[in-house]
Parts: sequence; C-alpha cells; structure tokens
Amino acid sequence: MSSFWAFPGQGAQQPGMLHGLPEHPLVAHCLAEASSVLNEDVLTLDTAAALQSTRAVQLCLLIAGVACARVLMADGNVPDMVAGLSIGAYPAAVIAGALDFSDAVRLVALRGELMQSAYPQGYGMTALIGLDQPTVEALIARIHSVESPVYLANINADNQFVIAGRDEAMAAVAALAKEQGAAATKRLAVSVPSHCELLAEPARALADAFAHVGVKAPALKYLSGSTARPMLSADKVRDDLAFNMCRVIDWRSTVQTAYERGARLHIELPPGTVLTGLARRVFEQGSAVAFQGARLDTLSALSREEERRHS
Repeated sequence: MSSFWAFPGQGAQQPGMLHGLPEHPLVAHCLAEASSVLNEDVLTLDTAAALQSTRAVQLCLLIAGVACARVLMADGNVPDMVAGLSIGAYPAAVIAGALDFSDAVRLVALRGELMQSAYPQGYGMTALIGLDQPTVEALIARIHSVESPVYLANINADNQFVIAGRDEAMAAVAALAKEQGAAATKRLAVSVPSHCELLAEPARALADAFAHVGVKAPALKYLSGSTARPMLSADKVRDDLAFNMCRVIDWRSTVQTAYERGARLHIELPPGTVLTGLARRVFEQGSAVAFQGARLDTLSALSREEERRHS
C-alpha cells in the first residue's frame, strides 16, 4: 500500500460542513461521541456564525476528518502515511492510532479556546502567492517589530506562503508583496496568528494538558507537518501536537517526504480541495484526489489499484 492521507487546517472550513458529511453509521457515531464528550450538540458548530469561533472551526475539522477517514477505512482502505496541516495533525494522529478520538475532542476544544483567548482580535493570517521564500522573508524583515509583529507561518509550495501576525503588519507586508510582483495576497479565514512564537504561551498550556492524556506510538507512519519527518514515538507525537500551533508549517516538504517514501496516491480528507492542488505539483507519477466531491467507490478503486501495484 502506498497512499498518503492529508488532513486540512484552519481556513478550509465551510458552513454546513458537518451536515454535509456522508450518511453513514460511522459518521453518526463520531458526531454522537464528540457531542457526548463536549456535552453539547456538535451539529450547532458548523453555522456561518459559529465558525467565527476558532474553537468551533477546529472541532469541525477534527470531526470531519476522523469521520470520513473511518468511512474510507470501513471500505477496506488503509493509508500508508498520514499528516495534517496545523489542526489537521489531530485527526491524522487519531487515524494513526496515536490518540483516542475522545481525547482529541477534549484537547482540540482546549486548543481552540487557548488560541482564541490569547488573540481575540486584531491578528490573523494572510497568504502570499507568486514570490519565492527569500523575497517573502526579506519583506517580513522590513515590517516586523515588537509593535507590529509579523512572521512566516506556512511554507505551502515554492511560491505560496502564509504569514501570521498583527493585522496592520500583515497588510504592510501584503502591499510590499504586490509591489514585488506577487500574483495574489489573501487574508485567510483564520482569526489567530498561528505558527509563530506569538502562540508559544498557549502551546505550553496545551502541553500541560497533554501530560495527562494517553498518547501511543503511531501504528501508521505519522508525518509531522512542521518537520516533515515521521514521528515514531508517543513522546514525539505528543510534542508535535502540543506545539505545532507555534511552529512554522512546512507542508511543501511534508508532501515531498510522502512522495519520496513511495506514496503515489494522495487523498485529502474533508473539507476542501486546497491540499490536493498543492499535492499535484509533487505527485507527478501518481494521483492526488480529494474526498470532497469524489465517490467512495472511486476512492476505494484508486486505493486498491495502488495496493496492487505495490504488492
């Protein structure tokens, strides 16, 4: 088997995303379990108004990713590797067998609350498309200061980056980027400055909570979205999950690692299709598809074909 399942991060959320999940007993069970753990109906979390909350967004992404991955697995598909972009690391860890779903729900609820309360307003993330990394880093250096912090947050592709920080600082970098010939700049639907040192304190608080949770060595290859390396031990996974909110995401290298280790089928779990577009640049001799918009039998046929090819 040579497949890689990728779980998206914040910004991929869509209103109605939980209501739009497949009608399947495993999906119903995930929704019921999450509602029981939180003592609230999680189906109230995916309205446009509710998704203004970082906590709601992250819980929806966790639930959707785990539910749809379990549907795929029930149809006989098992990934060789998993990884998640930012919050996507949590459903990836659940599917890799490193973290119980109920514990993931509790931790993700706390993660969202910690991030939200640290920066309730005035901060966020912005995508820059069409410039190389040295240029982006030079623009950040021109603007960044203690009063107007801005950082490189995500390396998504050779010419696609995300910055995080204060609204005014991001706007200044985006304006410079346009002057330098950037194809586009886009403020993302993320209301916190993820993947930079601004979130170091919330990450430490989350790490304290992780100390009381059972984490196991992953049964599948779990790639860190920060280091792009396999995390083989429970301690490594625990550290990766707790601190990924304040570490730069190197998704470009993560996808490259999966490909170099033999993955030829990339499946993006819901919601969205952005990671599929990024993966197609890397999976030249393979397939990159998204669960959203695809038929289950098509995804299963692709998985079986990939398994036959490598058996």
